Amino acid sequence: MRDHVMVFAPAPVLSVTIEQQADVLELHLHAGGQGIWQARMISSLGVRVVLCAAVGGEVGAVLGRALEDEELELRMVPRKSSSGWYVHDRREGSRSEIAENPGAPLIRHDIDELYGLALAEGMRAAVSVLSGPAHPSVVDDDVYRRLASDLRANGSQVVADLSGGQLAAVLGGGVSFLKVSHEEVIEAGRAADDSVDALSRAAHQLRADGAEAVLISRAEKPALALLDDDLVEVRVPQLEIVDHRGAGDSMTAGVAAVLTRGGSLEEAVRTGAAAGAVNVTRHGLGTGRAEAVRELIGRVRLTPLD
Repeated sequence: MRDHVMVFAPAPVLSVTIEQQADVLELHLHAGGQGIWQARMISSLGVRVVLCAAVGGEVGAVLGRALEDEELELRMVPRKSSSGWYVHDRREGSRSEIAENPGAPLIRHDIDELYGLALAEGMRAAVSVLSGPAHPSVVDDDVYRRLASDLRANGSQVVADLSGGQLAAVLGGGVSFLKVSHEEVIEAGRAADDSVDALSRAAHQLRADGAEAVLISRAEKPALALLDDDLVEVRVPQLEIVDHRGAGDSMTAGVAAVLTRGGSLEEAVRTGAAAGAVNVTRHGLGTGRAEAVRELIGRVRLTPLD
């Protein structure tokens, strides 16, 4: 039965954070990366998640154990090359990067094994979320085009949250719902600035290039969504920000959760916006209480734009 989400997280990373509570210095090890954060929020919203990932090397041994601590169904393949990692210092109340390594590129054998696994799990799922690695060099762009095309050809809705060459590639395969930030749209040369006019034109072009629906986040400004032929502005109540990182991934997660349940595009966008807003009130990335998200959904406003 197609009642769950497959999250394609090809190269998760090991998150190492230094924190201090009163006089006690603490070290925390967690699984991290875009797909992990998305999967966490989808699960928090009460939707079953199957996570497909590749891990390897000394870092991968620790990362695999960290992934097992997540409340997710895991399908992992061992990779020949080493997984990535990052170290952040949060003792001053904000994140300070000490060092990071996105991991070695996945080699052909790694990709073949992971692709077959994700294809099988994606065909069983109602929705497949395609997430990116810590650095684009880790996964070949064309993997996303092929996977999107194959999954859609076999009845799975595809939700993508990608940038750069991987964004262009996944559009070539076709996407049911695309979430992208305004920075990524501008960086790709699809918009000159973050104005509504420029991003509106970009949204329509993204649709023409292969995305059936488009959601463009704009940091603290209202997001824009192109749903069918309607462009709407997405407004959420103002909340105090603790950590802005992970908001976009929580938006994607909220969209995927609703589409899995058969909800409308409007409900998906409202839920995505609410999940992103709740995420910024917390320190954990891709986290948030479902009851807070549910309460906020009714306060999200979709305003039609000419």
